[in-house]
Amino acid sequence: MTVYRGHVVHVAGAPQLPDADAALVSEPDGALAVDAEGRIAYSGPWSGMPASLAADEVVHTDAYLLPGFVDTHVHYPQTFTTDAYGGGELLEWLEHCVFPAESRLADPAFADVVAREFVRRRVSAGTTAALVFGSAFPEAQDAMFSRTLDAGLRVVSGRGIQTVGPDSAAALLTSEDAAIGLAADEIQRWHGADAAGPASDPRRALAQVALVPRFSLSVTRETLGRLGDLYADVRERGVYFHSHLNENDRPGDGEIAAVRALYDVDAYLDTYDGRCLPGSATSGESLLGRRSILAHAVHCTERELHRLAETGSSIAHCPTSQLFLGSGTMPWRRTAASGVTIAMGTDVGAGDEWLIPRVLNDAYKVHMSEEGEAAVALGPVQLLFLGTLAGARALDQEDAFGNLDAGKDADFVIIDPAAQPGFAVSLEAAAAGGIRSELFTLLMGMREQAITGVFVRGRRVAAPDPA
Repeated sequence: MTVYRGHVVHVAGAPQLPDADAALVSEPDGALAVDAEGRIAYSGPWSGMPASLAADEVVHTDAYLLPGFVDTHVHYPQTFTTDAYGGGELLEWLEHCVFPAESRLADPAFADVVAREFVRRRVSAGTTAALVFGSAFPEAQDAMFSRTLDAGLRVVSGRGIQTVGPDSAAALLTSEDAAIGLAADEIQRWHGADAAGPASDPRRALAQVALVPRFSLSVTRETLGRLGDLYADVRERGVYFHSHLNENDRPGDGEIAAVRALYDVDAYLDTYDGRCLPGSATSGESLLGRRSILAHAVHCTERELHRLAETGSSIAHCPTSQLFLGSGTMPWRRTAASGVTIAMGTDVGAGDEWLIPRVLNDAYKVHMSEEGEAAVALGPVQLLFLGTLAGARALDQEDAFGNLDAGKDADFVIIDPAAQPGFAVSLEAAAAGGIRSELFTLLMGMREQAITGVFVRGRRVAAPDPA
């Protein structure tokens, strides 16, 4: 047993977003006891720690102990594409920057360089769990999964599926048969690959797989129909579905207009809901459900939000990349009121921040800047919830991680303000206003250098050496 002594801060239990404030735990002299299996044996005040743990190894730190951050939308093959200039919005950026950059991962040696850096950046940002939009190339995916497991991080990922696209995406495209075959093979090889023993549950493994069509413009009705059939076969094994939704609403030729024109549907979401025939007629199996996460959802209709909530699907909110691509602002009050789970995504590489608190910083600003009565000041506890427990909930693994409740896996980060110039002084001043003032400064002001320890299942995560 190892006991970490420091300022324990987390959102306890399983509250909904509006109730997060009442679930805040802040123990300035706290203890986090981690057993030999990597689970939390005790979390609470140091003075209340069971006497049976008193003789165990104690790591005493003047740092904060927070749950590991959860990123529900990040692009591994765009690791080196942050801030790429595409001369326009989403569709122009994809064609001019992203498709050529992602095509370079066809080279296995280069893909391994990217995989190493991708994992290293996750470790430096304290991202213990991530839903990763993968590469089109199986060997590149193998490198990412292998490097992630070597480090000891959690990952859900799937190869980026594209069966149609412009000339700049030619290297990323496959036939319909290959798209389904490669996805099925990835599930067979990597879903629960680290799970020990025949009776172990792949849904609780560090490595899990998702079906990931890039978006509806990159596939066909046939692709979506066959993915629906495949998903119906593997859904019970805990396989995920992940894609993009309602990101760009430029009139006439933007993403949403193009999807609706191409499929002749009433709403973008219908294409993922087994309704991609003209008039949104039923076409096959739905891809929505408890392990389905759609990125962005900036411009959803009320019907789409209701359907997401009804099916238990989640939204990966990516305010940083929405600023970069001029995609607009997801209407916070309306989206949250729908009851759909909202978690946070960096969306690297349109997002240029790897650190979830930096994305929370942008979320606070953009929603404060919504017009009139739509504006909202997200509170510090809500922000912490969005960056940790909400992400675990979106990934349907809330019972395993997301906060520091006893019995969960010990996924946590050590944040040492002294490691970041000027940060300790700012936090000391903020603490005079109470824990919420202190927490707000902690989340808004944090940079990677303050993260001095990253743990998954009680094991310190090790970043790979540079290639």
